Amino acid sequence: MRRARGFTLVEVLIATVLLAAGLTLAFATITGATGAARRGEEVARENEHIRAVEGFLRRRLAGARAVPFGVEEANGLPIRFSGERDRMRFVADLPDYIGRGGPSVHDLRIERRPAGDGVRLMLDLAVVQAGLPVPERERAPELLADDLRRVEFRYRGLGENGALGEWRDEWTAIEQLPLLVQVRITGNDGRAWPVLTVAPRLAGAYATGVPQ
Repeated sequence: MRRARGFTLVEVLIATVLLAAGLTLAFATITGATGAARRGEEVARENEHIRAVEGFLRRRLAGARAVPFGVEEANGLPIRFSGERDRMRFVADLPDYIGRGGPSVHDLRIERRPAGDGVRLMLDLAVVQAGLPVPERERAPELLADDLRRVEFRYRGLGENGALGEWRDEWTAIEQLPLLVQVRITGNDGRAWPVLTVAPRLAGAYATGVPQ
């Protein structure tokens, strides 16, 4: 009768090494897949946030109204739109779910982050009454986007020949709405957001002069 042959020590060691290698490979694969899924979720959340911010800005700028919210002291002109490279103010209606609704001054500004690394995009809102903004005491500034490297506002109106003029870093024709407004945003990671270019729907009725 033939005796059953057992495993030698070498065979057991080889099997143990192969099993350990297989487990290591499987663990590495699972870890890599988990990391990729996590990164994918982070990118998806970031993209969703970008779309939300751009959608909000597009709707507010497109719906800008030619409602005065102040008077220029030097010449007595009504202020309907004030635009600089790092700040712009205009009047647009707010949906009821954000505030009380109705025309409100949108004060968009770029400020340094408290940590000192990069900038963030802030929004202040104030109801317009009798041509003047009335800040709501209980409303704090809204943080629209954080952890940014750069944000730029640019404006475009009619040129001297009546054609569309060049892009400007400042909008000085305060009694008019610009024909186009552009927002350029770059994240702290160097990733540039899609350039947002918006045409206020009511701009044409007030684009009768050339910004000086």
